[in-house]
Amino acid sequence: MTNTNENLTEEIIALEKGALDKWFKGDTSGYLNIWSQQQFSYFDGAVQQRVDSYEDIKKSVLAHVEGKLFADSYVFEYPRVQAVDDMAVLTYQLYAKTTLIDMKYNCIEVYKKEEDGWKVIHSTWSFIRPMDMDFGKAKSIV
Repeated sequence: MTNTNENLTEEIIALEKGALDKWFKGDTSGYLNIWSQQQFSYFDGAVQQRVDSYEDIKKSVLAHVEGKLFADSYVFEYPRVQAVDDMAVLTYQLYAKTTLIDMKYNCIEVYKKEEDGWKVIHSTWSFIRPMDMDFGKAKSIV
C-alpha cells in the first residue's frame, strides 16, 4: 500500500468514526456532514425502500432517531477502504447495544471526492446474519 492509499484509508475511516461517535450520543449531525447533498442514496435493513436523496434521509430516517439513539460504546471491525481516482468504498462491521436496537451491521459506504472533501454518495447498512436476529426486542423509533 502506498502512502497516498494509507492516508486516504486513515482519512475515510476517521470521517466514519467521527460520525459514529456523534451518532451513538444521539447526534445525527456527523452523518449529515459526511453525506453528499448533491447525490445520495441509502439502504438499511430497517427501511423498506431505498432512500434517494439527502433531504429524504433527513426527513424519513434521521428525524426519527435524533436524540433517541444512544450507546456507551461500539465495535468498529474489519474496516477496508478500496479506492480509485475520486471514489472510495469503505466496508466494515459494526456492533453496538443501543437504546433502540442491538446493532450488528455490515456497512458499505461509497465515498466520492467533492469540492468540499470526501462525501458519502451511497450508504448500505445490512444486518449480519438476519436469520439469527430476534426482531421482537427492537424498540419502536417512531
